Amino acid sequence: MSDFEAMSGAERKETYNQLKEQYDTFKEQKLKLDMSRGKPCVEQLDLSMGLLTVLNAGDSMKAQDGTDIRNYGGIDGIPEAKQFAAELFGVSTKEVLIGGNSSLNMMHDTIARALLHGVYGGEGPWSKQPVVKFICPSPGYDRHFAICELFGIEMIAVNMTAGGPDMDAVEKLAAEDDSIRGIWCVPKYSNPDGITYSDEVVDRLANMRTAASDFRIFWDDAYTVHHLTDQPDQLKNILDACKEAGNPDRVFLYGSTYKISFPGAVIAMMAASENNLGLIRKQLMGQTIGPDKINQLRHVRFFRDMDVLKAHMEQHAAIINPKFELVLGLLESELGSGGLASWNKPNGGYFISLNTRDGCAKEVVRLAAEAGVTMTTAGATFPYGNDPRDRNIRIAPTLPTLADLKTAIEILCLCVKLVSIQQLQTVEVDTST
Repeated sequence: MSDFEAMSGAERKETYNQLKEQYDTFKEQKLKLDMSRGKPCVEQLDLSMGLLTVLNAGDSMKAQDGTDIRNYGGIDGIPEAKQFAAELFGVSTKEVLIGGNSSLNMMHDTIARALLHGVYGGEGPWSKQPVVKFICPSPGYDRHFAICELFGIEMIAVNMTAGGPDMDAVEKLAAEDDSIRGIWCVPKYSNPDGITYSDEVVDRLANMRTAASDFRIFWDDAYTVHHLTDQPDQLKNILDACKEAGNPDRVFLYGSTYKISFPGAVIAMMAASENNLGLIRKQLMGQTIGPDKINQLRHVRFFRDMDVLKAHMEQHAAIINPKFELVLGLLESELGSGGLASWNKPNGGYFISLNTRDGCAKEVVRLAAEAGVTMTTAGATFPYGNDPRDRNIRIAPTLPTLADLKTAIEILCLCVKLVSIQQLQTVEVDTST
Protein backbone atom coordinates (compact mmCIF):
# COMPACT_ATOMS: atom_id res chain seq x y z
CA MET A 1 0.00 0.00 0.00
CA SER A 2 1.33 3.46 -0.92
CA ASP A 3 1.43 6.37 1.50
CA PHE A 4 -1.37 8.01 -0.49
CA GLU A 5 -3.56 4.90 -0.29
CA ALA A 6 -3.27 4.98 3.49
CA MET A 7 -4.64 8.53 3.60
CA SER A 8 -8.27 9.44 3.96
CA GLY A 9 -9.99 11.13 1.03
CA ALA A 10 -9.78 14.50 2.78
CA GLU A 11 -6.06 14.05 3.47
CA ARG A 12 -5.39 13.16 -0.16
CA LYS A 13 -7.33 16.21 -1.33
CA GLU A 14 -5.32 18.49 0.95
CA THR A 15 -2.04 16.90 -0.16
CA TYR A 16 -3.07 17.23 -3.80
CA ASN A 17 -3.78 20.95 -3.40
CA GLN A 18 -0.37 21.50 -1.80
CA LEU A 19 1.39 19.62 -4.61
CA LYS A 20 -0.65 21.44 -7.26
CA GLU A 21 0.47 24.76 -5.82
CA GLN A 22 4.11 23.68 -6.16
CA TYR A 23 3.43 22.49 -9.71
CA ASP A 24 1.82 25.78 -10.72
CA THR A 25 4.85 27.65 -9.39
CA PHE A 26 7.09 25.62 -11.71
CA LYS A 27 4.72 26.26 -14.64
CA GLU A 28 4.95 29.98 -14.12
CA GLN A 29 8.73 29.78 -14.67
CA LYS A 30 8.16 28.75 -18.35
CA LEU A 31 11.05 26.31 -18.25
CA LYS A 32 12.47 24.52 -21.31
CA LEU A 33 14.28 21.40 -20.09
CA ASP A 34 14.98 18.62 -22.61
CA MET A 35 15.37 15.05 -21.38
CA SER A 36 13.87 13.39 -24.44
CA ARG A 37 16.96 11.54 -25.70
CA GLY A 38 20.26 10.27 -24.36
CA LYS A 39 22.50 12.95 -25.79
CA PRO A 40 26.04 13.66 -24.54
CA CYS A 41 26.45 17.06 -22.92
CA VAL A 42 28.84 19.75 -24.14
CA GLU A 43 31.51 18.72 -21.63
CA GLN A 44 31.46 15.19 -23.01
CA LEU A 45 31.74 16.39 -26.60
CA ASP A 46 34.69 18.56 -25.64
CA LEU A 47 36.63 15.42 -24.66
CA SER A 48 36.96 14.49 -28.33
CA MET A 49 37.98 17.84 -29.82
CA GLY A 50 41.40 16.36 -30.57
CA LEU A 51 39.77 14.38 -33.37
CA LEU A 52 39.64 17.58 -35.41
CA THR A 53 43.41 18.05 -35.37
CA VAL A 54 44.77 14.51 -35.09
CA LEU A 55 45.31 14.38 -38.88
CA ASN A 56 47.58 17.09 -40.28
CA ALA A 57 48.46 17.93 -43.88
CA GLY A 58 51.96 16.55 -43.46
CA ASP A 59 50.86 13.20 -42.00
CA SER A 60 50.74 9.97 -43.93
CA MET A 61 47.34 9.49 -45.50
CA LYS A 62 47.86 5.79 -46.02
CA ALA A 63 46.34 2.96 -44.01
CA GLN A 64 48.41 0.01 -42.82
CA ASP A 65 47.70 -1.91 -46.03
CA GLY A 66 48.85 1.00 -48.19
CA THR A 67 45.35 2.25 -49.07
CA ASP A 68 45.29 5.99 -49.68
CA ILE A 69 42.40 6.97 -47.42
CA ARG A 70 41.62 9.99 -49.61
CA ASN A 71 40.77 7.77 -52.57
CA TYR A 72 38.54 4.85 -53.53
CA GLY A 73 38.83 1.47 -51.85
CA GLY A 74 38.30 -0.17 -48.51
CA ILE A 75 34.66 -1.10 -48.82
CA ASP A 76 34.59 -2.77 -45.40
CA GLY A 77 37.01 -0.55 -43.51
CA ILE A 78 40.73 0.11 -43.11
CA PRO A 79 42.77 -2.49 -41.19
CA GLU A 80 43.39 -0.21 -38.20
CA ALA A 81 39.67 0.39 -37.73
CA LYS A 82 38.95 -3.32 -38.04
CA GLN A 83 41.52 -4.05 -35.36
CA PHE A 84 39.93 -1.43 -33.09
CA ALA A 85 36.47 -2.91 -33.61
CA ALA A 86 37.72 -6.48 -33.19
CA GLU A 87 39.16 -5.65 -29.79
CA LEU A 88 35.98 -3.83 -28.79
CA PHE A 89 33.76 -6.79 -29.77
CA GLY A 90 36.18 -9.53 -28.73
CA VAL A 91 36.26 -11.10 -32.20
CA SER A 92 38.79 -11.55 -35.01
CA THR A 93 39.43 -8.89 -37.65
CA LYS A 94 37.97 -11.28 -40.24
CA GLU A 95 34.66 -11.05 -38.39
CA VAL A 96 34.42 -7.25 -38.54
CA LEU A 97 33.03 -4.77 -41.03
CA ILE A 98 33.36 -0.99 -40.62
CA GLY A 99 30.53 1.21 -41.87
CA GLY A 100 29.75 4.89 -42.03
CA ASN A 101 28.65 7.10 -39.15
CA SER A 102 25.60 5.19 -37.89
CA SER A 103 25.24 1.70 -36.44
CA LEU A 104 21.47 2.16 -36.66
CA ASN A 105 21.90 2.63 -40.40
CA MET A 106 23.82 -0.67 -40.52
CA MET A 107 20.98 -2.43 -38.67
CA HIS A 108 18.42 -0.90 -41.03
CA ASP A 109 20.40 -2.03 -44.08
CA THR A 110 20.96 -5.53 -42.71
CA ILE A 111 17.21 -5.99 -42.38
CA ALA A 112 16.54 -4.39 -45.78
CA ARG A 113 19.00 -6.80 -47.43
CA ALA A 114 17.45 -9.74 -45.58
CA LEU A 115 14.00 -8.74 -46.81
CA LEU A 116 15.23 -8.29 -50.39
CA HIS A 117 17.82 -11.05 -50.69
CA GLY A 118 17.73 -13.20 -47.57
CA VAL A 119 20.65 -14.00 -45.30
CA TYR A 120 23.51 -16.48 -45.54
CA GLY A 121 22.21 -20.04 -45.40
CA GLY A 122 18.60 -18.89 -45.63
CA GLU A 123 15.84 -20.02 -47.94
CA GLY A 124 15.45 -16.76 -49.83
CA PRO A 125 14.22 -13.22 -49.24
CA TRP A 126 12.33 -12.75 -46.00
CA SER A 127 9.82 -10.59 -47.88
CA LYS A 128 8.62 -13.66 -49.82
CA GLN A 129 7.03 -14.91 -46.61
CA PRO A 130 3.42 -13.91 -45.82
CA VAL A 131 4.58 -12.21 -42.62
CA VAL A 132 7.88 -11.49 -40.89
CA LYS A 133 8.00 -11.12 -37.10
CA PHE A 134 10.59 -9.97 -34.57
CA ILE A 135 10.78 -10.61 -30.84
CA CYS A 136 11.15 -7.32 -28.99
CA PRO A 137 12.27 -7.41 -25.33
CA SER A 138 10.43 -4.54 -23.66
CA PRO A 139 10.92 -1.93 -22.45
CA GLY A 140 13.42 -1.50 -25.26
CA TYR A 141 14.92 0.88 -27.81
CA ASP A 142 12.34 2.86 -29.75
CA ARG A 143 14.51 3.21 -32.86
CA HIS A 144 14.72 -0.58 -33.20
CA PHE A 145 10.96 -0.71 -33.14
CA ALA A 146 10.79 2.11 -35.71
CA ILE A 147 12.83 0.01 -38.16
CA CYS A 148 10.34 -2.83 -37.82
CA GLU A 149 7.41 -0.49 -38.33
CA LEU A 150 9.07 0.99 -41.41
CA PHE A 151 9.39 -2.43 -43.04
CA GLY A 152 6.06 -3.80 -41.85
CA ILE A 153 7.66 -6.36 -39.55
CA GLU A 154 5.27 -7.55 -36.86
CA MET A 155 6.64 -7.05 -33.35
CA ILE A 156 6.05 -9.37 -30.42
CA ALA A 157 6.86 -7.88 -27.03
CA VAL A 158 8.39 -10.04 -24.29
CA ASN A 159 9.15 -8.86 -20.79
CA MET A 160 12.59 -7.94 -19.53
CA THR A 161 13.81 -9.60 -16.34
CA ALA A 162 16.73 -8.74 -14.07
CA GLY A 163 19.01 -10.87 -16.28
CA GLY A 164 17.67 -9.98 -19.72
CA PRO A 165 14.68 -11.06 -21.81
CA ASP A 166 12.21 -13.60 -20.42
CA MET A 167 13.87 -16.57 -22.09
CA ASP A 168 11.02 -19.00 -21.43
CA ALA A 169 8.83 -16.75 -23.58
CA VAL A 170 11.56 -16.13 -26.19
CA GLU A 171 12.36 -19.84 -26.59
CA LYS A 172 8.71 -20.80 -26.92
CA LEU A 173 8.01 -18.15 -29.55
CA ALA A 174 11.13 -18.86 -31.61
CA ALA A 175 10.60 -22.62 -31.55
CA GLU A 176 6.94 -22.57 -32.55
CA ASP A 177 6.69 -19.85 -35.21
CA ASP A 178 8.80 -19.98 -38.39
CA SER A 179 7.73 -16.44 -39.32
CA ILE A 180 9.82 -15.11 -36.42
CA ARG A 181 13.12 -14.18 -38.04
CA GLY A 182 14.87 -12.14 -35.39
CA ILE A 183 15.16 -10.64 -31.95
CA TRP A 184 16.37 -7.18 -30.92
CA CYS A 185 18.87 -7.11 -28.06
CA VAL A 186 20.66 -4.28 -26.25
CA PRO A 187 22.66 -6.69 -24.11
CA LYS A 188 24.77 -4.42 -21.94
CA TYR A 189 23.29 -1.58 -19.87
CA SER A 190 20.12 -2.02 -21.91
CA ASN A 191 18.03 0.90 -23.14
CA PRO A 192 16.24 1.92 -20.95
CA ASP A 193 16.52 -0.53 -18.02
CA GLY A 194 20.33 -0.57 -17.74
CA ILE A 195 20.26 -4.38 -17.49
CA THR A 196 23.19 -6.53 -18.62
CA TYR A 197 22.29 -9.96 -19.95
CA SER A 198 23.34 -12.85 -17.73
CA ASP A 199 25.59 -15.65 -19.00
CA GLU A 200 22.58 -17.95 -18.89
CA VAL A 201 20.55 -15.66 -21.15
CA VAL A 202 23.43 -15.39 -23.64
CA ASP A 203 23.81 -19.17 -23.74
CA ARG A 204 20.09 -19.76 -24.13
CA LEU A 205 19.90 -17.30 -27.02
CA ALA A 206 22.82 -19.04 -28.70
CA ASN A 207 21.48 -22.57 -28.16
CA MET A 208 17.71 -22.21 -28.51
CA ARG A 209 15.83 -24.10 -31.18
CA THR A 210 14.26 -21.86 -33.83
CA ALA A 211 11.54 -22.80 -36.29
CA ALA A 212 13.12 -20.44 -38.84
CA SER A 213 16.45 -21.79 -40.07
CA ASP A 214 17.64 -18.26 -40.82
CA PHE A 215 16.71 -16.70 -37.47
CA ARG A 216 19.07 -13.87 -36.48
CA ILE A 217 19.94 -12.12 -33.22
CA PHE A 218 20.40 -8.37 -33.71
CA TRP A 219 22.90 -7.62 -30.91
CA ASP A 220 23.16 -3.84 -30.49
CA ASP A 221 26.08 -3.53 -28.08
CA ALA A 222 25.77 0.25 -27.98
CA TYR A 223 26.93 0.79 -24.39
CA THR A 224 29.69 -1.80 -24.09
CA VAL A 225 32.28 0.67 -22.70
CA HIS A 226 29.86 3.15 -21.11
CA HIS A 227 30.49 2.30 -17.47
CA LEU A 228 29.51 4.47 -14.53
CA THR A 229 31.68 2.75 -11.96
CA ASP A 230 35.09 1.10 -11.72
CA GLN A 231 33.36 -2.28 -11.34
CA PRO A 232 31.60 -2.61 -14.69
CA ASP A 233 29.17 -5.34 -15.67
CA GLN A 234 30.60 -8.26 -17.63
CA LEU A 235 28.87 -9.57 -20.75
CA LYS A 236 29.54 -13.01 -22.20
CA ASN A 237 30.73 -13.05 -25.81
CA ILE A 238 27.67 -13.89 -27.92
CA LEU A 239 29.58 -14.83 -31.09
CA ASP A 240 31.70 -17.33 -29.16
CA ALA A 241 28.55 -18.72 -27.53
CA CYS A 242 26.87 -19.15 -30.93
CA LYS A 243 29.93 -20.94 -32.31
CA GLU A 244 30.02 -23.30 -29.34
CA ALA A 245 26.30 -23.97 -29.78
CA GLY A 246 26.77 -24.91 -33.42
CA ASN A 247 25.00 -21.76 -34.62
CA PRO A 248 27.92 -19.57 -35.77
CA ASP A 249 25.82 -17.57 -38.24
CA ARG A 250 23.00 -16.71 -35.83
CA VAL A 251 24.15 -13.29 -34.60
CA PHE A 252 24.82 -9.83 -36.03
CA LEU A 253 26.66 -7.52 -33.61
CA TYR A 254 26.64 -3.73 -33.88
CA GLY A 255 28.43 -0.85 -32.22
CA SER A 256 29.78 2.63 -32.83
CA THR A 257 31.62 5.51 -31.24
CA TYR A 258 28.32 7.43 -31.02
CA LYS A 259 28.59 8.45 -27.39
CA ILE A 260 32.35 7.95 -27.28
CA SER A 261 33.34 10.70 -29.73
CA PHE A 262 31.00 12.98 -31.73
CA PRO A 263 27.51 11.55 -32.39
CA GLY A 264 27.47 13.44 -35.69
CA ALA A 265 30.78 12.05 -36.96
CA VAL A 266 31.40 8.55 -35.64
CA ILE A 267 32.55 5.25 -37.02
CA ALA A 268 30.01 2.44 -36.95
CA MET A 269 30.97 -1.22 -36.88
CA MET A 270 29.47 -4.64 -37.29
CA ALA A 271 30.66 -8.13 -36.37
CA ALA A 272 29.38 -11.51 -37.52
CA SER A 273 30.60 -14.85 -38.84
CA GLU A 274 32.85 -14.84 -41.89
CA ASN A 275 30.01 -16.46 -43.83
CA ASN A 276 27.59 -13.67 -42.96
CA LEU A 277 30.08 -10.92 -43.72
CA GLY A 278 31.18 -12.53 -46.98
CA LEU A 279 27.65 -12.24 -48.33
CA ILE A 280 27.21 -8.72 -46.99
CA ARG A 281 30.45 -7.53 -48.61
CA LYS A 282 29.20 -8.75 -52.00
CA GLN A 283 25.93 -6.91 -51.47
CA LEU A 284 27.73 -3.73 -50.43
CA MET A 285 29.53 -3.62 -53.79
CA GLY A 286 26.25 -2.59 -55.37
CA GLN A 287 25.49 -0.02 -52.69
CA THR A 288 28.61 2.03 -51.98
CA ILE A 289 32.19 2.73 -52.93
CA GLY A 290 33.04 2.60 -49.24
CA PRO A 291 32.63 4.52 -45.98
CA ASP A 292 34.55 7.58 -44.82
CA LYS A 293 38.10 6.27 -44.42
CA ILE A 294 39.45 9.64 -43.30
CA ASN A 295 37.11 9.57 -40.32
CA GLN A 296 38.14 5.99 -39.58
CA LEU A 297 41.83 6.91 -39.58
CA ARG A 298 41.41 9.93 -37.33
CA HIS A 299 39.46 7.81 -34.83
CA VAL A 300 42.08 5.08 -34.61
CA ARG A 301 44.89 7.63 -34.33
CA PHE A 302 43.00 9.47 -31.59
CA PHE A 303 41.93 6.29 -29.72
CA ARG A 304 45.25 4.54 -30.20
CA ASP A 305 44.46 1.41 -28.19
CA MET A 306 42.06 0.03 -25.60
CA ASP A 307 43.96 1.65 -22.74
CA VAL A 308 43.51 5.09 -24.29
CA LEU A 309 39.83 4.32 -24.89
CA LYS A 310 39.40 3.19 -21.29
CA ALA A 311 40.93 6.41 -19.96
CA HIS A 312 38.71 8.43 -22.29
CA MET A 313 35.56 6.66 -21.07
CA GLU A 314 36.59 7.23 -17.45
CA GLN A 315 36.47 10.95 -18.24
CA HIS A 316 32.96 10.50 -19.62
CA ALA A 317 31.93 8.67 -16.46
CA ALA A 318 33.34 11.43 -14.26
CA ILE A 319 31.06 13.92 -16.04
CA ILE A 320 27.81 11.93 -16.12
CA ASN A 321 27.98 9.78 -12.99
CA PRO A 322 27.10 12.77 -10.73
CA LYS A 323 24.00 13.27 -12.87
CA PHE A 324 22.90 9.68 -12.40
CA GLU A 325 23.56 9.95 -8.69
CA LEU A 326 21.51 13.15 -8.51
CA VAL A 327 18.54 11.53 -10.27
CA LEU A 328 18.68 8.38 -8.17
CA GLY A 329 18.99 10.41 -4.98
CA LEU A 330 15.97 12.56 -5.83
CA LEU A 331 13.87 9.55 -6.82
CA GLU A 332 14.71 7.94 -3.51
CA SER A 333 14.01 11.03 -1.41
CA GLU A 334 10.81 12.00 -3.26
CA LEU A 335 9.32 8.63 -4.20
CA GLY A 336 11.29 6.01 -2.31
CA SER A 337 8.98 5.59 0.66
CA GLY A 338 5.70 6.37 -1.05
CA GLY A 339 5.15 3.18 -3.00
CA LEU A 340 4.31 5.25 -6.08
CA ALA A 341 7.13 4.18 -8.37
CA SER A 342 10.09 1.86 -8.86
CA TRP A 343 13.29 2.27 -10.84
CA ASN A 344 16.56 0.61 -11.72
CA LYS A 345 20.03 1.62 -10.60
CA PRO A 346 22.20 1.02 -13.67
CA ASN A 347 25.92 0.33 -13.57
CA GLY A 348 26.40 1.98 -16.95
CA GLY A 349 24.66 3.17 -20.08
CA TYR A 350 22.63 6.32 -20.62
CA PHE A 351 19.23 5.86 -19.02
CA ILE A 352 17.24 5.29 -15.86
CA SER A 353 13.97 3.41 -16.29
CA LEU A 354 11.16 4.66 -14.05
CA ASN A 355 7.96 2.69 -13.53
CA THR A 356 4.94 4.54 -12.14
CA ARG A 357 1.72 2.98 -10.93
CA ASP A 358 -0.12 1.27 -13.78
CA GLY A 359 -2.06 3.72 -15.90
CA CYS A 360 -0.08 6.83 -14.93
CA ALA A 361 2.89 7.25 -17.29
CA LYS A 362 1.21 9.12 -20.15
CA GLU A 363 -0.40 11.61 -17.81
CA VAL A 364 2.86 12.11 -15.89
CA VAL A 365 4.74 12.87 -19.11
CA ARG A 366 1.96 15.23 -20.26
CA LEU A 367 1.99 17.17 -17.00
CA ALA A 368 5.79 17.36 -17.04
CA ALA A 369 5.69 18.77 -20.59
CA GLU A 370 3.21 21.45 -19.53
CA ALA A 371 5.66 22.44 -16.80
CA GLY A 372 8.51 22.69 -19.33
CA VAL A 373 10.16 19.26 -19.03
CA THR A 374 10.32 17.27 -22.28
CA MET A 375 10.57 13.52 -21.70
CA THR A 376 10.59 10.59 -24.10
CA THR A 377 7.00 9.89 -25.10
CA ALA A 378 5.35 7.48 -22.69
CA GLY A 379 5.00 4.11 -24.41
CA ALA A 380 7.97 4.72 -26.75
CA THR A 381 9.94 1.94 -25.05
CA PHE A 382 7.39 -0.63 -26.29
CA PRO A 383 6.48 -1.83 -29.80
CA TYR A 384 3.97 0.43 -31.56
CA GLY A 385 4.33 2.92 -28.70
CA ASN A 386 1.97 0.81 -26.62
CA ASP A 387 3.01 0.18 -23.04
CA PRO A 388 0.24 -2.23 -21.94
CA ARG A 389 0.56 -1.11 -18.34
CA ASP A 390 1.15 2.58 -19.16
CA ARG A 391 3.84 2.87 -16.52
CA ASN A 392 7.32 3.10 -18.06
CA ILE A 393 9.15 6.44 -18.40
CA ARG A 394 12.69 6.68 -19.77
CA ILE A 395 14.87 9.23 -17.99
CA ALA A 396 17.88 10.55 -19.93
CA PRO A 397 20.10 12.42 -17.44
CA THR A 398 23.18 13.22 -19.55
CA LEU A 399 22.36 16.37 -21.53
CA PRO A 400 21.09 18.89 -18.91
CA THR A 401 23.31 20.72 -16.45
CA LEU A 402 23.16 19.50 -12.88
CA ALA A 403 21.03 22.50 -11.92
CA ASP A 404 18.55 21.95 -14.76
CA LEU A 405 18.50 18.22 -14.11
CA LYS A 406 17.63 18.78 -10.46
CA THR A 407 14.70 20.99 -11.44
CA ALA A 408 13.53 18.54 -14.11
CA ILE A 409 13.50 15.55 -11.75
CA GLU A 410 11.79 17.55 -9.01
CA ILE A 411 9.04 18.36 -11.50
CA LEU A 412 8.86 14.75 -12.68
CA CYS A 413 8.49 13.47 -9.11
CA LEU A 414 5.86 16.10 -8.42
CA CYS A 415 3.92 14.95 -11.49
CA VAL A 416 4.14 11.30 -10.37
CA LYS A 417 2.59 12.29 -7.05
CA LEU A 418 -0.14 14.41 -8.61
CA VAL A 419 -1.19 11.74 -11.10
CA SER A 420 -1.06 9.01 -8.46
CA ILE A 421 -3.41 10.95 -6.18
CA GLN A 422 -5.74 11.72 -9.09
CA GLN A 423 -5.89 8.03 -9.96
CA LEU A 424 -6.59 7.00 -6.37
CA GLN A 425 -9.34 9.57 -6.03
CA THR A 426 -10.92 8.35 -9.28
CA VAL A 427 -10.76 4.72 -8.14
CA GLU A 428 -12.34 5.71 -4.82
CA VAL A 429 -15.20 7.49 -6.56
CA ASP A 430 -15.75 4.64 -9.04
CA THR A 431 -15.74 2.07 -6.27
CA SER A 432 -18.38 3.93 -4.30
CA THR A 433 -20.79 4.28 -7.24
